[in-house]
Formats: sequence, C-alpha cells, structure tokens
Amino acid sequence: MGYCFNETERIGGTGSDGVNINDTRSGTNSLQRNYGDDGRSEVILDGAGNVYLASCTQSSSDFPVSPGAFRTTFGGGQDGVVLKYNADLGVRQFIGLLGGSLNDAAYVLSLAPNGDIYVGGGTESADFPGNHAGTVGTAINSSGSGTPIDGFVAQINNNGTTLIRSTFIGTSGADQVFGVQFDLNGFPYIMGQTTGNWNVVNAPFSNAGGKQFIAKLQPDLSAYVYSTCFGKGSATPDISMVAFLVDRCENVYISGWGGFYTTANPYASAGTTGLPVTPDALKSTTDGKDFYFFVLKKDAAGQLFGSFFGENNSVAFGADHVDGGTSRFDRNGVIYQAICGNCNLDPAGRPTYPTTPGAWATINNASSAGCNLTMVKIAMNLSGVHAGLKSAINGEPRTYGCIPMTVDFSDTVANAQSYEWHFGDGSPVLTTTVPSASHTYNAVGLYNVMLIAIDPTTCNVRDTSRLTIRAGDIKANLAMTPVKLPPCTSFNYQFNNLSTAPPGNPFGPASFTWDFGDGTPKVTAGLVSVNHSYASPGTYNVKLLLNDLTYCNAPDSLIVQLNVAANVKAAFSTPALGCAPYDAVFTNNSIAGETFIWDFGDGSPLSTASTPTHLYPAPGTYHVMLVANNPSTCNLTDTARFTITVMGAPSADFSWSPSPPLENTPTIFSNLSSADAVNFKWVFGDGDSLLTDSRLPVTHQYNKTATFNACLTAYNAAGCPATVCKPVDALITPVVGVPNAFTPLSGDQNSVVYVRGFGIGKMTFIIWNRWGQKVFESNTISKGWDGKVKGVVQPMDVYVYTLSVEFTDGTKATKKGDITLIR
Repeated sequence: MGYCFNETERIGGTGSDGVNINDTRSGTNSLQRNYGDDGRSEVILDGAGNVYLASCTQSSSDFPVSPGAFRTTFGGGQDGVVLKYNADLGVRQFIGLLGGSLNDAAYVLSLAPNGDIYVGGGTESADFPGNHAGTVGTAINSSGSGTPIDGFVAQINNNGTTLIRSTFIGTSGADQVFGVQFDLNGFPYIMGQTTGNWNVVNAPFSNAGGKQFIAKLQPDLSAYVYSTCFGKGSATPDISMVAFLVDRCENVYISGWGGFYTTANPYASAGTTGLPVTPDALKSTTDGKDFYFFVLKKDAAGQLFGSFFGENNSVAFGADHVDGGTSRFDRNGVIYQAICGNCNLDPAGRPTYPTTPGAWATINNASSAGCNLTMVKIAMNLSGVHAGLKSAINGEPRTYGCIPMTVDFSDTVANAQSYEWHFGDGSPVLTTTVPSASHTYNAVGLYNVMLIAIDPTTCNVRDTSRLTIRAGDIKANLAMTPVKLPPCTSFNYQFNNLSTAPPGNPFGPASFTWDFGDGTPKVTAGLVSVNHSYASPGTYNVKLLLNDLTYCNAPDSLIVQLNVAANVKAAFSTPALGCAPYDAVFTNNSIAGETFIWDFGDGSPLSTASTPTHLYPAPGTYHVMLVANNPSTCNLTDTARFTITVMGAPSADFSWSPSPPLENTPTIFSNLSSADAVNFKWVFGDGDSLLTDSRLPVTHQYNKTATFNACLTAYNAAGCPATVCKPVDALITPVVGVPNAFTPLSGDQNSVVYVRGFGIGKMTFIIWNRWGQKVFESNTISKGWDGKVKGVVQPMDVYVYTLSVEFTDGTKATKKGDITLIR
C-alpha cells in the first residue's frame, strides 16, 4: 500500500521553528522539562476541517506572520505560534506570535463552543502579552531564585485578529500547561505539571503534594471552578502528560509516562512508582518507568480509574516512552496511545511486551537496541451512554433511496439499556431494548431521524444521535451497450449510455461515471457515448455508475462483463466417464465468448447456457460440441468437441454358507457379481466392512446370534456402483478360554497369547508376574500379549491372569488361571 500527501505547507524563518528550546534532550533547560518536550505541539481540526496549530519559533526577524494577526512582533528568546489554515492548506487564514521578552512555548489548543481559540503552554516572560486583569493569574509567580516559569492560557478570537485575554497559571515552582479541553457547557479545563505546591480549590479529591494538576476554569478565566492535583508527593513531576480529555459526563482523562529512557534520568522524573491505582487497573504494579492512565470524576469528586501500562524492565534500564505528544482520547474516553517501546537496553534481554492475541505484530523484530512503535487502544467505559445512529438500505450503508423505502437503522455503539427511535415522519416513537429498528417510508421527503440511547445507571442517562433520510420518487433506469470499433484486431470500444430518466428530469453532463474495469482513470459523462481502448485482451467488468443525487436510486450502478480479444476461442472441460443416469457438469473455459451453443450429442435440444449441466439417462458414447460466438472478434465463432462415455452399472450378487448356520462357525460369502465388476465393498451388518478388488470368498465371524443385513456393492471400471443386500443368519453360543502357555520368540501363531471365544461383547484381561506387578492389560480379543514389557521380552516363568467377560447375550463370566511363558 502506498501513501501520498495531498497538501503540504512549510512554515518558518531562518531560526529554529517547531523546536522547543533545543533538540539535544540533554536534560532540563528552560521550558524543556521532560524528555520529548522539544517536540511538544498540537494540531486540531474544526467541524469544517480548518487546521489549527500551536507550536513555537526562534525566528526572531523573519517568521511569516500574517498582517492583522493578534500579534505580529517577535517578543524575544522563543515565542509561541498559533495559526489557522483552511482544510486543504490552500488559504492561510492567520499566523500570530504569542510571547514576551523571554522564552515562551504554545503546546496545546482547543476551540470553545463560540469558536474562540484557547491556547495553553509555558512562559518565562513576566510581560507575556494579553489582558490579565480579572483573571486567576494576573502576574507571573516568582520562584525566588532563577527565572520563573508559569503556565499560561490565552484566549484568541477565531479569525486570529484579537488576543482577548490571557492568564498565568502557576505556583512559586516551575509550572506549565500541557492540555486544554472544554466540556459540553463551554467551561475550559487545563492539565499540567508543577514543581511547587499546587493550590487545591473546591476539590474533594486531591493527592497532597501532587505534581500533576487539573483545573476547571470560568470561560473568562476569572476563577477556578475547581483545582486539584494528583501524584505521590515527590519533589518533581511523576509523569510527562501527553493526552487530555473531558468527556460528556465531565470526567477528566489524562495519559502520560514516567521514569526515564536508557540508564540516565536527566529530567529528574519521579517515575510511576507510588501513583494511585484503582481495583480495575490493567496493571497494578510498575517498574517505575511505565505509562499511566488517570480518570478524575466530575467536579473532582474522586478517582474513577488509575492504571499502569507497559513492560517490566530492570531497575536501571528502560523504558516505554513518547518522543513528543503522540496520543489522543476520543469523546468516548478511549485512549489511542502511540508508544516508543520494547527497547532492548536491558543486559538480561528484551522484556516481553503486553500485546493482545491476534494483534498485527506481537514481537519486536528490530535488531540491536532498536525500539518499536507500539500502538494501544483502551476503552475506559466511563463516559456514559452514547448513541451512534447509522442507516442501511438493501444492506448497503445509505441515507437516501426510492419510495417505498425500508431503512434499517442501528446504533453503532450499542451500550444502552433501551432505545427510542423517532423516524421523523409523524409515526409513533418506537422503543426497543435492542440497538436496531426498521422503518418504511412511503412518501417523498426529507426525514430528520433521531435515536435516543438510554441507560439510567450512567452519568448522562441519555444520549442523542441524528441523521437525515431522503426519500424520493425520481428514479433513473440504467442501460448500456458496448460496441467493438474496427479493425477487429484492435481492443477499441465505444460505450453507449442508453439510460432513461423520468420526464422533466433529464440527465446532466456529469450524471454518470464510467469505470472500464482495467484500472484506468474513471470518466465522468452524461448520456453521450464514450470510447475506450484496452491495452490487452481479458475479461473486464465495465461499470456505469449513476452519481447524480437528483435520482433517488443514486448511486446505483450497472455492470456488464466484457470479453476483449482478437479471436474467440471455444473450450470446455468435463469428466470423460460417467455412470447412467449421469448428470454431466460442463465448465466453460472459452476465451472471449459472448454467446454459446451446446450440442450434447444425444439428440436433445441445443442449450445456450454458459455453463450447463445435462442428464444422460442411458449408457452410451456421446460426442459433445460447444460453439462460442463473439461478433466483435475477427473469427466471429469457434468450436470445441469432447467425447463422454456413460456406462451402465454392473450386476451385484453373493451367496453365503453354511445355511442354515452352524454354532460358532464363520460365515463364508461368495461373490457372484458380473464379470465387469472390478472393486467390491462388503458390509456385514454388524459394524464391520471390507474393501477389496478380489473376487475370492470372504470369511467373517459374527459375534452374536442374530439375522444381519449383509450388503455387497460392486463397482465397474468407471466407478459405477450396484448394491445387493441379503439377510444372513448367525448362531453363536457364548464360550471363552485362555491358552495355558505361549512362546514369544517363536514367530508363529503361538508367539502371542489371546483370549479365545465366541460371543464376547466386553472383556478385561490382565496378566500379572509372580511379584504382583501388572505386565499386560487388554479390553478386546484382537489384542494379545507378546510377552514384552516396554519392549523387553519377560523371563520364562508362570504368570497369573484374571479375565472378566460380558457376552453379547448379556451373560457374564470370570476366569483365573496360569500362563507359562516359554523361551
């Protein structure tokens, strides 16, 4: 599979752009506080597909800002960058700078319900731009020594012309904002790191001294609705935070990783050891260098989920990590996490990575210390009930069709207890407990369909999903004909569109798309004929697609199989032999045949089927002929012939003796079948059978007194069968015995000791040596002892046996005795 870029755009000046501080990853430096912070940035899309980016630049003099943007002057050191492009990157809507006189970085951004852009990041600049009046942080927090670092949130209007306000976020330590998200009511939430003492506000849940913070702000940034922190209370942050979500229930999700990569810890990460986990954790223990997933309940009421994820490394080696921000939660609380993992750094060997059965790749095939890209998808199942409405018409995913039109609706999420279906045509609301329903529309119109998924046990109780169904009555009828163009040796065709439309609704010049079935570009056209040349002979499926939504049956299509060749060639295959009555199956292997005529050689009517079957009721030799026609080829027609021989069945017969039967005497079957029979199957009626090509008499010993339905099937050289069955009587008197001696090394009939007798149904035969050790056991008269134990012939001695028998007439017997092994 190949990939291509539809649109690309290079943005930057002569300095470093898109790199936070530097790319050396040698340890804490200014705003670079975690491994991978050098690449922190975020790209998001709005509902129209417009592209928004938060990043940074060190191009002080020539970064390509937009005239009229909220800020066009470089502040100093490093500035944050915020930009917006249209969906195809063809129009730069704005690029603005966000920074003061020192280092500033824009890491994340999110869109408020009114379209305003909220940007989060880190700053060293006391003169960070924006109106701070009335916000939660009107001035940068001084650490008392060194350059202070605070997080920030800035609010910019959607067209990028105005920096509405900004606020500092922080303590007397180093603080940065690594996530901005909105709930359904338009309140902004932030997440980030601190090295200070975070101020907990209106939060029932918090971990004392935690260095990861979460806060819910008023939309005008004037106050905290709540503010809390989590972690084990170390002096430095536990994890580098890389993904953030506020779900429909206002639960807050965070993904991050802790510890360090390789054997050094230049960023002083406190690691994942000691972080709080919940009983449903995927992994409840950690080597200190794992990923960590955390979910905070609405209004900071408690911890809903906490779990580690990753392999187990030795203490000094690791570990799973992220080279920048490469993960996302979806709105249902499902994490899509990309990890640089399973690095072979431990002298003890590459650890086992926690893959799932059936995953695309379950082992790391990289050589040396190579890491692999690992991909994780985990559903937390905490975001409440969710609805996802989908429609299908005639089994295909569609939202429009022709009346009368039956639409099959389904909920793609299917996690509710009940469902309300509003079909939008005035019909009664349908309530179901299954996530599917069907409805028929009989009138033309647009119908706004609504599904409400309900689960009273969830935080949001109900969720709604909508779609529009279009029912019409303007239906087009598709038709086409291919015409071969001269010369006959060419592969040039004219395709005539013979489709019709209802009066007053003519086709337009782009109502159809032609797909010629050979991988060449499709052609959009109206009713005009189109020409096409094929590069080589072959069979092509030509498709005429109706793509004009004026017609209710769009996108219907018509497919015609086209056989392209200079000459038509007839060919077919079928078995040469059959048994009367014989259903012959013919496989048509012709090349470029359009129509066919079959003559089956028995005087029956001709057939025009492509791949027919034909019944030959009587034996005989039949000469079959196939004529293949194609008026577009040079030879027009071609003929193929084949001879089939249909044989009759042989005659099957047998006799048996003695008749009447003699007590405990084998039955002898004599084969009386016709001379043309060459193979035989004997079925004796007692569960035993025999396949043979011999006509000699067959001897069989029955095991009980009864009348058996014995059958003989005789086959001739063509495999044609004939079967005869006859009742056969047997007379069996139960009797059992065991020889008193045998000679294992003689190689004759006395080398194995068997239980002998008649009418034996079940038995247990055990032989013991003089020390009471069992040397042999059998449950069938066909298995005897050859005098060996584990392949070694036992010493010459007297052995003891026990025998218990249940006969086929229901009687039972037991015997004990001696057997002498003679060597």
